[in-house]
Amino acid sequence: MPVVRSSDAVVHEMHGARFVSYASSASGSAELCAWRGEIPAGTKAPAHTVSREEILHLLTGSLLITLDGHAASLTAGDTAIVPAGATLAVENPTPEPATTWVTTTLGLTARLPDGTVISPPWAS
Repeated sequence: MPVVRSSDAVVHEMHGARFVSYASSASGSAELCAWRGEIPAGTKAPAHTVSREEILHLLTGSLLITLDGHAASLTAGDTAIVPAGATLAVENPTPEPATTWVTTTLGLTARLPDGTVISPPWAS
């Protein structure tokens, strides 16, 4: 049984946030990936269009998410379902950090407004 210890999780940083990868192809997953997102106070990530469905569960704090132009506030315990092809922006306008748990299928990419396509290593 593959077990990923917290000490073995791989940390990536992008757009002011930390992504702590637990499940990926590198850790033995064949279909899914999952990571903890750490979003500092005042962080505003750029909008991006996702290639695969994502499930974003807020563990701690509060976030403002905009999904295809519709804004929603999330508080700890809330979950957002982000459909494949949707454009998502995440912002932490509060003075406290927020923590998420995100799950998707392997191979997720994100397209930024300038057309740049990012293949996050924590989603491969």
